[in-house]
Amino acid sequence: MLSKLQSFTLVGIDAESVDVEVDIALAPTPQTVLVGLAETAVRESTHRVERAIINSGFLKSPDRIVINLAPADLRKDAGGFDLPIALGILAASGQLSIERRGKFAVVGELSLDGETRPVKGALAMALAAAQRGCEALLVPAANAHEAAVVDRIPVIPITSLSEAVAYLSRRIDIEPTAVDIADLFERLCKFEEDFVDVKGQDYAKRALVISASGGHNVLMIGPPGTGKTLLARRLPTILPSLAPGESLETTRIYSAMGLLRPGQPLLATRPFRSPHHSVSDAGLVGGGSIPQPGEISLAHKGVLFLDELPEFNRKTLEVLRQPLEEGAVTISRALRSVNFPADFVLIAAMNPCPCGYRGDPRRSCNCSPMQVERYLSKISGPLLDRIDLHVEVPAVPFTQLSEAPAGPSSADLRKQVLAARARQAKRFEGLSTLVNGRMTPRQIRKFCVLKPESAQILRAAMEELGLSARAHDKVLRVARTMADLDDADHIEPHHIAEAVGYRSLDRGVWGS
Repeated sequence: MLSKLQSFTLVGIDAESVDVEVDIALAPTPQTVLVGLAETAVRESTHRVERAIINSGFLKSPDRIVINLAPADLRKDAGGFDLPIALGILAASGQLSIERRGKFAVVGELSLDGETRPVKGALAMALAAAQRGCEALLVPAANAHEAAVVDRIPVIPITSLSEAVAYLSRRIDIEPTAVDIADLFERLCKFEEDFVDVKGQDYAKRALVISASGGHNVLMIGPPGTGKTLLARRLPTILPSLAPGESLETTRIYSAMGLLRPGQPLLATRPFRSPHHSVSDAGLVGGGSIPQPGEISLAHKGVLFLDELPEFNRKTLEVLRQPLEEGAVTISRALRSVNFPADFVLIAAMNPCPCGYRGDPRRSCNCSPMQVERYLSKISGPLLDRIDLHVEVPAVPFTQLSEAPAGPSSADLRKQVLAARARQAKRFEGLSTLVNGRMTPRQIRKFCVLKPESAQILRAAMEELGLSARAHDKVLRVARTMADLDDADHIEPHHIAEAVGYRSLDRGVWGS
């Protein structure tokens, strides 16, 4: 007999449909053949499935079993085919009569005793099932809430092979898993950090408010222990809340990587990623023989924090250039190319010199000018061009630490950010651009028209600092965001002057 079920496999962070076909024919000796470009984990599934069938109380077929995973030219990986293969074998051997009509899909890994185990990418599979018109999706119970975030398809939680057989043969009914999205956001959208914890550093806080308002990249420069990491970790607390579509897009990446925490089927807060400086190229931007997302994709719609920026391999940092411009990264391999989203705000931090104390009034710096120059040269000019704000973060005096009143809270700063974002939403209505930091050159010419006084300040800065055309556009984007924070329709001269002031590395402040 022949049986056929629909399943899915992950390709990057997307799910592709796979037909699981099982044919059983008479043969002198039992044999199981698996075809369809299956990777090792899938080829090994025949042994797991055989023991799961027997240990669940069903009979092993004494005949020749041929399992085909179609399409044949699509690489299949991971153990999500265990459950559909087992059900296909039982149906083809006459031990399962599928009484439930309609188009349904099945994914799930099996243990040797027939219990289901979670799979990666259940959310992507639920999205794909809904797009293909499936009427139900059977998933391991541990993945049910994650998949049920997609409300366009009923998600049936399955705990074991026996339960799946009983459900498909209509011996039992299983209620689809329901998820209350509003309740999830209310329960999970909370922060431990708050800007009120940071004493002093008003200049850096101002820069981070500008960054959050316009989606601008920031480089913080200062001695050790001045609060650079403290500030960076609090940036997500003033960013706008994730929209449902953004949350689904970001959660899909974490789902494909198996990084969703128990009880958290949906990301309700913007991600914050802080990879170690020893990270590889593939670890940062994605890659591998089977392409997987990297840290920049895990930071999608959130913040990527690179601490001790000069300590990163220069070649690794250079691969950031294209994603910073395009908000996505393409990983090309011989068989196919995979596109991963990577729309993030980059926050980087570094010391002003190798010892870290150049310019610190309390500690002397022992670094020679040559050492400082070599240290700063680890960051290329093209990468610096893509960073909008260079911010000095000096040591905080004792009086501010012990006596200064608490600064503005994250809630106070967030109100400023939301007001500026509202102006941008009105400006870019009907356009793909959402924030000033992503304006195209044509949009810059349209929305960043300068008065003569402002143009004169920018012209002088271009000539004295030798700013590139990209840095020129960065200054205009930042100035436009400052004007939005001031609720101003036009960019004023002081906005241009302040934006130029945030180009400290272009001014040679630290290298001189």
